[in-house]
Amino acid sequence: MTCLCFILAALSASPKCNCPVDSILQAILLGVIEGVTEFLPISSTGHLLIAQHWLERRSDLFNVAIQAGAILAVTLVYRLRLLDLATTWRDPGTRDYLAKLATAFGVTAVGGLIAKKLGAELPETVVPVAWALIVGAFVIFAVERWNRGRPIVEAVTWKVAVAVGVAQVVAAVFPGASRSAAAIFAALLMGLSCRPRAAEFAFMVGIPTMFAATSYELHKTLGNPAAVQAESWTELGIAFGVSAAVGFVTVKWLMKFISGHSFEPFAWYRLGLGTLLLVML
Repeated sequence: MTCLCFILAALSASPKCNCPVDSILQAILLGVIEGVTEFLPISSTGHLLIAQHWLERRSDLFNVAIQAGAILAVTLVYRLRLLDLATTWRDPGTRDYLAKLATAFGVTAVGGLIAKKLGAELPETVVPVAWALIVGAFVIFAVERWNRGRPIVEAVTWKVAVAVGVAQVVAAVFPGASRSAAAIFAALLMGLSCRPRAAEFAFMVGIPTMFAATSYELHKTLGNPAAVQAESWTELGIAFGVSAAVGFVTVKWLMKFISGHSFEPFAWYRLGLGTLLLVML
């Protein structure tokens, strides 16, 4: 993860280049960054905005769609779990879990639309992202300390579902907060103390959330001929594929990691990167 800091530091010393090959390489780099950071509690949107501070600025569709690429990786990692939910939907336990997923998604969708109507947009500078990274680091430290030593609880309750939905809206409004981090730590605070179980629920909710967000941005873009013409669809497709491939590896690694470790290493990373950005800018 820390290699991203060195990449960005190196990029800051060189001017932007708009040649086609360079633009494709940038799309690949953004796909890698997205695939790595989407599921780690360090903010994928924040990292994309940080990278695009020095690289070519991309459209909202690009930034959202490549996140959907990473989410596609979740559907592959959890394909057996999703198949089980689809084939056992008549089971009361399955229907209860699906209802809670739907509730979390519903809260996110309604809250996200309200935020859009109120004018929530991605920031033009990375300073807000830097502060969100730092604040988020202290939140992780605090939640991990609070969760330490508590009995392991794996049940997803209704208050967990609602809290995860609200947390995703907050993360969308404050890039740098991290959607996955906000959802996971909201679940932990609401009593779902098993980290892998909290991460699974957060990732499951992310599937309809990010696909819906991508559909929204795609619909908005297709309704604007100028935006359709301006969008680099080839580069978007490349970044989408790269983020999906890298995201698959990242999710597999993360689920093994948090089975025996806390999230505190990611908090230290956030604190270091946020501080570095404030010093550089």
